Amino acid sequence: MKRSLTEKHNRGSQTCPVCGTRISESATRCLVCGTTLGGTVTPKKERPIDSKRIPEVKMSLGVLIGMGILILALIGVVAFLAVSQKRAATAETQIAEEPTQTATPTLTLNPTNTPTLPPEPTWTPLPPVDYVVKANETCSDIAAQFRVSIQSIILENNLSTECLLSEGRTIKVPQPTPTPSPVPTATPEAIEIDPDVCTNTVSIVVSANDTLQGIALNYNVSIQDIQEFNNLQGTTIRTGSTLVIPLCDRLPTPGPTLTPTPVPPYPAPNLLLPRSGAAFLASDESVTLQWASVAALLPGEVYRVKVQDLTSVEEKILVAYVTDTKYILPSTFRPADSNAHIIAWSVAVARQINQDNTNPIYEEAGATSAFRVFSWIGSGLQPTAQP
Repeated sequence: MKRSLTEKHNRGSQTCPVCGTRISESATRCLVCGTTLGGTVTPKKERPIDSKRIPEVKMSLGVLIGMGILILALIGVVAFLAVSQKRAATAETQIAEEPTQTATPTLTLNPTNTPTLPPEPTWTPLPPVDYVVKANETCSDIAAQFRVSIQSIILENNLSTECLLSEGRTIKVPQPTPTPSPVPTATPEAIEIDPDVCTNTVSIVVSANDTLQGIALNYNVSIQDIQEFNNLQGTTIRTGSTLVIPLCDRLPTPGPTLTPTPVPPYPAPNLLLPRSGAAFLASDESVTLQWASVAALLPGEVYRVKVQDLTSVEEKILVAYVTDTKYILPSTFRPADSNAHIIAWSVAVARQINQDNTNPIYEEAGATSAFRVFSWIGSGLQPTAQP
């Protein structure tokens, strides 16, 4: 019964040859696909579906990580290039915006005629000489032989302050540098001297106990002359400063005096013996220092002798006042150890400024001589304490 109804329905309809839709038998166009009916139409063939399996792409984890890193690197490079281009553009913009500075013209001064001085001669220091130490030979002997200082031998060979040498040792002895002759200078033009300016002057160094009144009385000049000649505003003078004493207008001496007028400061004494670089052995109980007289000393004037051990660990200085032109250095000043010590000494004239002969006070009355040095080997016996 059901089959007959279906066949009856099919006989009263037609099928669209394109989409297969059932439509009425009298229809001339498909309501679904719009195909015109009535002609012969080839039905559209449907593309068969490939039953094969779609291919799958398989990648390992390492390859995926590498591709990720490569992509990140590319992104970083692109970002870096973008930032660099932006900075370059900003810099060009700033340079274009900066105002151009106008150069200030430089004033050219007219050159002045500068006198050309003759070149001073230069001296090339001579190289040290190799010297082999002989038996019982000391640094002072070698220094005296080559006419150089002991200190230069110590510095050249990195020796100790005792300057100990052994027989057969080769040392470097520095050669003395020749003194260049003075370069001739142009004769200065004649200077007109004011007849009112005093040329008979003497320069002194103010000591700790000096006063302007005492200096004026000492040189028999007025305080006002000293003030005017040194441009002093008052009577205060500083220790260590230099004063120029005019001696042209010395005050007359009012009647005879018991004490002669002090003379200007004495020159530095000329030292005679021992010669510089002399050596004294441990057997020498004392050393005699001699110098030339500067003048006949006045009452109250003496020679001040200053002796200092330069190589002593502790400061060792001896100051003595004598009226003779020699002084015997006592054995108590001899070094106690068995090393050679370098000892320096100088002489100057001093004047007593107080009346107490038991405790005299002296001041400088002249220039101090240049220091001389000699070596003295100690006895090797340590001093014993007195009971």
